[in-house]
Amino acid sequence: MLKEDIIADTSDNHSKAKPIPSFHPAAQIRRLIENISKAFVGKETVTTQAVLALLAEGHVLLEDVPGLGKTLLAKAISKSISAEFKRIQFTADLLPSDISGVTIYSQERNEFSFRKGPVFTHILLGDEINRATPRTQSSLLEAMEESSVTVDGELYPLQRPFFVMATQNPIELEGTYPLPFAQMDRFMIRLKIGYLNREEEIKMVRMQQHSTPVDSLTPVMDCTTLTRIQNAVCEIRMEDQLRGYLVDLVRATRECEALEYGASPRGCLDLQRYSQAIALLDSREFILPDDIKTAARLLLPHRLIVKRGTRSVTANASSLIKQIIDSVPVPV
Repeated sequence: MLKEDIIADTSDNHSKAKPIPSFHPAAQIRRLIENISKAFVGKETVTTQAVLALLAEGHVLLEDVPGLGKTLLAKAISKSISAEFKRIQFTADLLPSDISGVTIYSQERNEFSFRKGPVFTHILLGDEINRATPRTQSSLLEAMEESSVTVDGELYPLQRPFFVMATQNPIELEGTYPLPFAQMDRFMIRLKIGYLNREEEIKMVRMQQHSTPVDSLTPVMDCTTLTRIQNAVCEIRMEDQLRGYLVDLVRATRECEALEYGASPRGCLDLQRYSQAIALLDSREFILPDDIKTAARLLLPHRLIVKRGTRSVTANASSLIKQIIDSVPVPV
């Protein structure tokens, strides 16, 4: 998994007279993860993976049973970066205009004006996204891909950072609409939270005896700093040999006999950006093959369609990705 046990140690520099630069991306990322973990306890791996997707300017699909803290994770992230947070409860009667906004006519001013929808925010939580109709689900496609919204022929850019966290319940299928393949491909990563162990669950119950921990969280960075870190992710170096290795991994999914459809070129771009985020967290200026392998295990399974037509069987897709990773030679 990701390297989560790296802790910034600057205590030996305190006695020195050298000035310390104010911008340390890796240290700030770890501090962000630690702050989120104060409220979202026992799931540092999931927290790290979600934060890396945020830094890579991707979007996250949280797929698990109710009550595991999916909403809590989104709120903890927004409070930790002092970002604007909005939530949409997806239902069958939700309309696309309820998400993007609507143009209305003002009789007083005798003109049309645009009333922004909840998509105009920094962090958007789409709760139970599979309960909305495909038409409403598709209203997020442009926002997730291009960070903009088109309403009545007018283009409205979204503010940066823009991060979508959507949830869906894989257990209750009655009254739900499976996410279309194009929508799944726009999520950089699909995460499962899982249950806490006994000690962590006791800690969680104790922490929430009087209040919710997320209410007492204080920001550890602002949106400007987050944007600087996102820009720093793009500067992580990738050698041409590793770029070829990354493309070979994605192309191998399209040639796999067990798969009906493999990963798209967007999968290549997401793999590169997520690998860069992993390297930055590890305080490196370059990508290693292990970064690409880690990213491939996380980012590719939900983009594949197994030939027997059950995209929901994640275990099969994950095992196929492992086989593909083992079969593609690593450049020396």
